[in-house]
Amino acid sequence: MRIGVSGDIGSFSEEAGQIYAAKAHMSQHTLHYLIDMEGVLAALDREEIDVGIFPFVNYNSGIVWPAFTAMGRHSFMPIDDIQLNVEQCLIGFADTQISEITELYSYTPAFEQCKGFINQHGFKTIDWGDTAKAARDLSLGILPRKAAVVASAQAAKSYNLSVLKQGIQDIQPNITRFIVVKRGNS
Repeated sequence: MRIGVSGDIGSFSEEAGQIYAAKAHMSQHTLHYLIDMEGVLAALDREEIDVGIFPFVNYNSGIVWPAFTAMGRHSFMPIDDIQLNVEQCLIGFADTQISEITELYSYTPAFEQCKGFINQHGFKTIDWGDTAKAARDLSLGILPRKAAVVASAQAAKSYNLSVLKQGIQDIQPNITRFIVVKRGNS
């Protein structure tokens, strides 16, 4: 089974994909990292994946609007959903102090879940399209070294970064629902 997820390695969508594979008792599956919802649904249309998984609502920040925009352009059929408690972390290089950080890179829905923490520190937020992609790009030197990202602890681990502060979301639990879809005409 080919599972397309809307995120990079270390994303919450990757975690939702692994949960779905276990729930569906899939011993043989591959994850395809398609970064965004449009990428997932386009790959489903082209039959490059068998199912797609992406977030569509967070109980704190609300609807994930890019998901609904993409869903309006494609034919698909929902087959399941996964609820995931999303723990947002501030991630950077181990030698970076929080006081040195001025810019945060991530995905707008992640920023929406962490407004209190962001406002408290006065960070400038820059949408990077995916939490884990931001972590990857920080580790590769594409982003400024003294920047930080909002992403999962797994993203920090995947890209040899450090969790500078864990649990920065405004509420706990921070539940996000992910939809599992298949092609509309299959």
